[in-house]
Amino acid sequence: MTIPEHLNNLKGSPISFELLPPVKGSSINTIFATLDQLMEFAPPYINITYHREELTYQNVDGKNVPAILRKRPGTVSIAAAIQGKYKVDVVPHIICGGFSQHETEDALIDLDFLGIRNLLVLRGDGDKLSGKFEPKPNGHQYAVDLVRQIMNMNKGIYLEKYVEHPSPTNFSVGVAGYPEKHKESSNPDIDLQHLKQKVDAGAEYIVTQMFFDNQVYYNFVDRCRKIGINVPIIPGLKPVATKSHGTILPETFGLTIPSDLLNGIDKCTDNKQVWQLGIEWCTAQAKDLLANGAPLIHLYTMSRAQNIVEIAKRL
Repeated sequence: MTIPEHLNNLKGSPISFELLPPVKGSSINTIFATLDQLMEFAPPYINITYHREELTYQNVDGKNVPAILRKRPGTVSIAAAIQGKYKVDVVPHIICGGFSQHETEDALIDLDFLGIRNLLVLRGDGDKLSGKFEPKPNGHQYAVDLVRQIMNMNKGIYLEKYVEHPSPTNFSVGVAGYPEKHKESSNPDIDLQHLKQKVDAGAEYIVTQMFFDNQVYYNFVDRCRKIGINVPIIPGLKPVATKSHGTILPETFGLTIPSDLLNGIDKCTDNKQVWQLGIEWCTAQAKDLLANGAPLIHLYTMSRAQNIVEIAKRL
């Protein structure tokens, strides 16, 4: 079932979860341990993030030498394993960064063979050292171009023109939306036009970046509707869990944390109190969003289940 179909026929929990693949060298049982706690809420689907390679430095003979490392491989295989073990639809993320168009096509063919229909398409993060995004040679610069490649495959159009009797794929694509704007965008209106291009190219729904003020989401939905973006817009939420989140999250994602929440974090004497505050704030957000017509609540777990489980129980 596609994500729009799930939203139209939602009978169980109005919550989806997003997980990170385990770091290289870890067992898949680490992600199963998290899912075992979350599956009791019968989510309609599970998202699995994709991570590009990172440029780091390693000490070799006393010198810092640049090195390429992919810390979290395995998104395609993890998606297949989750779908097989839990009999739930999965949504692997497909990103531009770190992949050529041909490598992307090969990954999409694997997903098609595995019977995975749902994708969340993203540009991906910039380089962690420079902060800038550079596509791999023959890779996509923008998510809209990746959406177009997938839509071509849905029409049976592959990169190699010599493919005989090409079979069309049947992918359903979602994309990311930024209620306050992408941190690299010059202004919210241009950011919204980029989002409309992705929807016009074939995206069927939008998942938002995290936000902590529901009015930001409501304003974002209104602005989308006014320019003709009429697909479902799923709010993405993440509970704060440490005192450092008050500064790290705005710096990393270019978002705003309301003064009431910041003041609450400041009053907490330790991270245990922040953890509880995050649960209460996120639960209140989710209840208000669902009461006001949000199609679903998408929870960013960062593969840590305890606070997410508590929020799900309260919903």
